[in-house]
Amino acid sequence: MLWSVGVGHVIDPTHAAVKYEERRNLPIPAGWDRTLTMAEVDTILAEDLRRFERGVLRLCPAAAGNQGIFDSLCSFAFNVGLGSLQRSTLRMKTNRGDFEEAADEFLKWTKAGGRVLPGLVKRRKDERALYLSDIS
Repeated sequence: MLWSVGVGHVIDPTHAAVKYEERRNLPIPAGWDRTLTMAEVDTILAEDLRRFERGVLRLCPAAAGNQGIFDSLCSFAFNVGLGSLQRSTLRMKTNRGDFEEAADEFLKWTKAGGRVLPGLVKRRKDERALYLSDIS
């Protein structure tokens, strides 16, 4: 299992390289086998969000000045990673200003482990709606 704090923070990124079935046997990294305070969790989340916000602005300058596009891309990148955003057609269409077409790209990212997951379908529909919320 990829150890994470309940806000999506990956504690040990090297665990991602291990086959999913084998992750349960991995040890919890030193110093993390404890209960975190809400203040610690809030700090971890704030630091992660700043990293993703900077990454989205770097990769998708067209998102600057449009809160709905920016927020939806931050949510997307937080979930799939900045590398996936960088390689995505979503990014390419956003930076070209093809916002309506770009919004439909969210719906292509609903699989995990080769299966469509209902939670990802809902998340992508919500991100798509947010992306389009400020488009005039």
